[in-house]
Amino acid sequence: MESVHQSVLLNETIEGLDLPASAKSLVLDCTFGGGGHSKEILQRYPNVKIIALDQDKSVFEKAKGKFKGLENRIAFINENFKDLDKQAESFDGIIFDLGLSSDQLENSGRGFSFMKDEPLLMTMKENPRPEDLTAEDVVNTWSEKSLADIIYGYGEERFSRRIAKGIVEARQKAEIKTTFDLVKIIGEAVPAAYKRGRLHFATKTFQALRIAVNDELEVLKMGLEKGFNVLKVEGRMSVISFHSLEDRIVKKFYKEMEKKGVAKLINKKPIIATEEEVKNNPRARSAKLRILEKITATAGQV
Repeated sequence: MESVHQSVLLNETIEGLDLPASAKSLVLDCTFGGGGHSKEILQRYPNVKIIALDQDKSVFEKAKGKFKGLENRIAFINENFKDLDKQAESFDGIIFDLGLSSDQLENSGRGFSFMKDEPLLMTMKENPRPEDLTAEDVVNTWSEKSLADIIYGYGEERFSRRIAKGIVEARQKAEIKTTFDLVKIIGEAVPAAYKRGRLHFATKTFQALRIAVNDELEVLKMGLEKGFNVLKVEGRMSVISFHSLEDRIVKKFYKEMEKKGVAKLINKKPIIATEEEVKNNPRARSAKLRILEKITATAGQV
């Protein structure tokens, strides 16, 4: 299936970078995903070149058709953004879009969505190695306390203890191998009224497992720090987050940079999607955009 991914806060993110209209600029897209931000930047700014990172190699193959005629201005690199400092470049703009693309959610076959019966992997890597952590490993081997802690800490799920207990009891009877196996366990663990809520009852647990498997919060901290270090003076960083844990990390990092006198906040409060965008793309409802500008060189930067 072809991706139907819609980039969230597209105009706000790109305009927030404040790239010069005529000057040659280099932009780092740390989370290429569906390629929406990269494509729009290349179309708007004929002198911009992009380095696009994604740890999921398959996204580049799926998006290549969108970049016909633009190939000489974008380099696709299969890397996690925690290793972005390997690029040995300085950038005029940096983008982090921390949401999963629609294609990853719907067509990866790796168990990100609770709406499809798939292997319980939840890793961003297209071809995980045997030693790579998966959600199947987590639910079948981690202690009840560890499960409850991550489901509460990373998913902000108030029924985390009940769900963790349900997982441990279920795996004693049979190994938990698929997304539907897990959804069934969650459904049996939470109150009936909870299952009638606006948010699907498995959403927070799936979020928590995905964050744990990919170590997303620690990776984000590393990416922000390394990204800021390779950002040119007067360059800007646009970060779109989709849940409060990510947004807190971004907000804290930005404030620390401002306090050190090396950066300024472009928007004091996060930019959110318009009612029209949310109507056209419900995923935009939880998106928050924060933009930071570097105002002086950091240690080791010329």
